[in-house]
Amino acid sequence: MERDRELETEILAEVQRGEPGAFDRFANHFANRIYAFSMRMCGHREDAEDVVQDTLIAAYRKLSDLREPKALTSWLYRTVSNACLMKRRRSKFAPKQELSLESLLPQGGTVDDGPVLPSEQDPEAGAYRAELSEALEQAVRDLPPDYRIVWLMREVEELSTEETAEALGIGISNVKMRLHRARLALRKRLAGLHPQGESS
Repeated sequence: MERDRELETEILAEVQRGEPGAFDRFANHFANRIYAFSMRMCGHREDAEDVVQDTLIAAYRKLSDLREPKALTSWLYRTVSNACLMKRRRSKFAPKQELSLESLLPQGGTVDDGPVLPSEQDPEAGAYRAELSEALEQAVRDLPPDYRIVWLMREVEELSTEETAEALGIGISNVKMRLHRARLALRKRLAGLHPQGESS
């Protein structure tokens, strides 16, 4: 992770110096990460591709003004997040009604332990893990956007609480609260999954 940050700082410096090919290097380094995040956030390839394009255009225009290299990650995810949320509101794929977090959270704010992963030696392990992964992806897509985006930044992109707060323009305590509630909601959704042959 630290090595990645050093590389990104180096790439940013090259872009800001106007070195030939530097922005292409920036785009090649970040495009897949932006696309994967956007797919999880938007849920549709067409929207995710638009977000990548919008983000790279914004980066091309604005990176020369970024004075603090350590702020690159927060700046980039703030740009991606804004593009995702705007795209989701305007997209032809946008749901007519978002699920409320209350409908996903367990009653009383507690939840049973989530599903137990089977042993690697279990012949059914591969199929069950695939089922669990698919169920998690769907559960994440069903989270309200404000909670989904925090969960993705912290759990998938591995941003710190401080970076997430800076990227989203919210307080650290708000990040922690949204992450906690998102985790509870996801555990509730996955709690009923069991390997074949087991019941709840």
